[in-house]
Amino acid sequence: MRFIVSSGELLSRLQAVGRAIASKSALPILDNFLFAIDGNTLTITASDTEVTMQTTLAITNEGTGGRAAIMGGKLVEFLKKLPEQPVTFTINDETYAVEISTASGKNNQAGLSADEYPAKPALNPDEVSTIYIDAEALLAGIGKASFATGNDELRPVMNGIFFDIEPECTTFVATDSHKLVRYIRSDIKADFESSFILNKKPAALLRTVLAKGDGLVRIEFDRKNVVFTTPNYELVCRLLNGNYPQYKSVIPTSNPFRVTVNRTDILNSIGRVSLFADGSSLVKFELLSNSMIVSAQDLDLSCSASETVACQYNGDDMSIGFKATFFVDILSNMDCTDVVIEVSDPSRPGLILPAEKRENEDELMLLMPMKI
Repeated sequence: MRFIVSSGELLSRLQAVGRAIASKSALPILDNFLFAIDGNTLTITASDTEVTMQTTLAITNEGTGGRAAIMGGKLVEFLKKLPEQPVTFTINDETYAVEISTASGKNNQAGLSADEYPAKPALNPDEVSTIYIDAEALLAGIGKASFATGNDELRPVMNGIFFDIEPECTTFVATDSHKLVRYIRSDIKADFESSFILNKKPAALLRTVLAKGDGLVRIEFDRKNVVFTTPNYELVCRLLNGNYPQYKSVIPTSNPFRVTVNRTDILNSIGRVSLFADGSSLVKFELLSNSMIVSAQDLDLSCSASETVACQYNGDDMSIGFKATFFVDILSNMDCTDVVIEVSDPSRPGLILPAEKRENEDELMLLMPMKI
C-alpha cells in the first residue's frame, strides 16, 4: 500500500474519529486506527466496540488497495507539529511496517494486520427505519439535551438522549430526574412513529462531526443499533436498551404564576449569590410584584447573600428553592434574551421557557424544587 494525502486533512479526520477510541480497551487492536484503501479513497475507522466512527477522504493512490491497523497516538502528535504538505504512506503488505515520508524526512512505526479489527455492527434489514434530518436541526437537538443526561449506572436509559419520532415532529428529551429538557422540532417529520435512546458518548461525538458541516444527515436504526451518515463521516453505535420514562406525564400542564426576566441578569445573580450557599447549593427565590429576591446562606460559615432582580410578575407572593448548579446549567444552555419561569407552588416543578419562541422550535426546561 502506498498513498499520498494532505497532512492537514488527515489530522482533522483522525482527531474527529479518534474520540471514539477508549482510553482503556480490552482489545489491543482497538488502540489503532483502521486504514482501508479502495481506489483513490481512504477510509479511516476508530472503534471501542460500542461506538464505531468512519471517515473517508481523497488520496493519491500509488499502489493497490489494502487494509492495515496503525497506532494513532504518535501519528496524531506528529501531524500536529507538521506544516501543511503532502505526506506519503508506504505500508508493507506482509509485515505491515509503516513508513511516513514528508518533505523534510521520514519516520517508521509498526502496523498490524486488519484481520483482527472488529467489523462494525450491521442493522437488521427487516427492522430498519430511516429518517433524514438537517444537520443544523440535529445539532441543535443534541446540543439542547446533552447537558441534562444522567450518570446513573442503575438506570442506564437516563444516561442518553431520547429521540421521539412522530409524523408531526421529532422530540429530543433528556433527564437526570432532577432536571429535564424537552426540545421539539416541528420541521423534523417522518411517515412513521418510533423512538430510540442515544448514549451520551456517541451524542458528543456526533456534535463534533455535525459542527464541521451542514446538509442532510441520514439516520438508520433498528432495535439495537443506529447509524448516522453525513457526507464525510459515519457513526455506528449501540442503542441504550430499556423503556424511557414517561416524560410527558411529569411536565405540569397548569403553572399559573409566570415570571419574565432577563436571562443574563438572573444567571449572573444566581452565580454570585450561590457562592454563599451551603453544600446543597440551595438558592431561594422570593417572587414579589415585579421583582425577584435571590438569596442563599450557609449557617455553618455564617455567611449569606441576597440580590434583587427586576422582572415582570403579577402573581401571589411566593418563595421557592432550586439547586443553583442545576439552574445555572439550564440558563447557560438557553440562548434567548428573556426567559419565562412558570411555577404553581413551592413543592412542584418549575418550568423555564424562552420568552419568544422560534419558528419550528418548542423548548422547555423543567427543574425540581428544593425544600427551603
